[in-house]
Amino acid sequence: MTGAGRVGFLDRLAARLAGLRRGSRRFVLLPEPGCIGLAERGRWLLAGSHLVDGRLVQAVTVPPWEVPGADAAVLAAAHGFGWLDDLAGLGDRAARRQAQDWTLRWIARYGRGGGPGWVPALAARRLGRWLCHAALLTDGDERLSADLARAASRTVPFLVRRWTTAEGTARIEALAAILRAGLALDGMERHVTPAAVALGREAAAQVDGHGGIVSRSPEDLADLFVLLVETEAALVAAGRPVAEPHRAAIRRIAPVLRMLRHADGGLARFHGGGRAFPERVERALAAAMVRAVPADGAAMGFMRLADGRTSVIVDAADPPPGSHAHASTLAFEMTSGRRPVVVSCGSGRAWGAEWHRAGRATPSHSTLTLEGFSSSRLGRSGEAIADRARVLSAHRQRGPAGTQLHLIHAGWAETHGLTHRRDLVLAPDGRSLSGVDTLAALTAAERRRLDAVLKAARGAGVRYALRFHLHPDVDAAIEPGGTGVRLTLASGEHWTFRAEGPARLTLDPSVYLDRAHLLPRACRQIVLAGVLLDVEARIGWTFAKTEDTPLAIRDVERDDLPDRP
Repeated sequence: MTGAGRVGFLDRLAARLAGLRRGSRRFVLLPEPGCIGLAERGRWLLAGSHLVDGRLVQAVTVPPWEVPGADAAVLAAAHGFGWLDDLAGLGDRAARRQAQDWTLRWIARYGRGGGPGWVPALAARRLGRWLCHAALLTDGDERLSADLARAASRTVPFLVRRWTTAEGTARIEALAAILRAGLALDGMERHVTPAAVALGREAAAQVDGHGGIVSRSPEDLADLFVLLVETEAALVAAGRPVAEPHRAAIRRIAPVLRMLRHADGGLARFHGGGRAFPERVERALAAAMVRAVPADGAAMGFMRLADGRTSVIVDAADPPPGSHAHASTLAFEMTSGRRPVVVSCGSGRAWGAEWHRAGRATPSHSTLTLEGFSSSRLGRSGEAIADRARVLSAHRQRGPAGTQLHLIHAGWAETHGLTHRRDLVLAPDGRSLSGVDTLAALTAAERRRLDAVLKAARGAGVRYALRFHLHPDVDAAIEPGGTGVRLTLASGEHWTFRAEGPARLTLDPSVYLDRAHLLPRACRQIVLAGVLLDVEARIGWTFAKTEDTPLAIRDVERDDLPDRP
């Protein structure tokens, strides 16, 4: 039996044994709801709209784990009850009834240890959401409360046996679920202290000394932080001790998380992460009472510039290992006030394998690309990145012109003999961001490699493109004469983009991948396309607020703006 087969067999055995238990029949307390999802997605669920491999499937009243046409991975994920967050986010009577019906149907069919949902990661997620939404699911009904308590308490011994086989932050999620269940369910108290101690050990192991995690995903870090803060609050409210490594991990993460938020409170969207729920993150940060931020504006491989109303966050380190990593080295995002301006396309995982792969590629990020080559390449398996870009230099300095970043990566040194240098300057008042992007062969070996590539191209050179993806709410138009692009934000701010160097400026279609929307959203991207024919190509560019944009402006919704002729 292979290692994976043995793990699967032991999971099934532990699930069956857990299903034989009588289980608890009552809650001693109902946890506070915390993981509220998106009301819009709740409406889609009620309407029977399901997203399957990038397609919309109509399946009214069909539970998410039975949607026709969905692959095994999508159906398995439904056993983690992520959809319950969205029904809770909608929160009306119809959503509550649907949530109760689907939950009871799942318990009746799988609650005794059957089905694909009995693996530690999914069981932990499911138990956590049952506890989080227990008030919604029970609604004061004793029968519903007893059924849910019994199913939840049968999950606890399964997780106690199997949590060590989970990977990464799923181990912490499993321990947190055990701990919360021990506090909430009658007869489960004995699991609280061991889970609290183990959670502290895991937090110390998974959160590095600088407050970062292996995946380098800002959203993953935010989810972990919220989980640790809410678990700490549950222990304190119950009069239970909190392990010092648990509290120390919270203190390490908080400054990093503050640095990874844009001016509008949303997280930078890198390495499979989205903007998360700013309100929930803000609430957790307030509860942690840690106000510090990294003094050098750098953490977890990211660097941040912020002045005036403008924030810029740059991916300034090698891509992490794993299937969520993106080839986004030296890409940046920029936000002005409450309005994102330059963005990453985002993770396409929710829309199927092709969107997922496209979202991870360098052209889906606001940085320089070579035609046909991402700065990091996927391995043969199509998931993990095998050939990762190496960041050779990343430093920051403050000068009269503003805060400056100087970054170099060698993602194309082996394939083309080229390195990418990016220099960024944010003005002291935040009203302009200037950059210079340089492709160059730096060493004799790199020049020989580049010469071979250019000879093979027979005069066609190496095609490159500098891309700046714009948020869907940004109106963009090329100025008369094609010398620049005029940008209008929903707040009423006006920006201009101008470039210098041997590149052709165009305004092309792009997409914005956001799980808050059922389908990818159309947007635009500024593209500077050129051809490298020698050992170096250099392009300068600037985003600047126009002079008619005041220093301070009240953000308004798009519907509040006057009609344009």
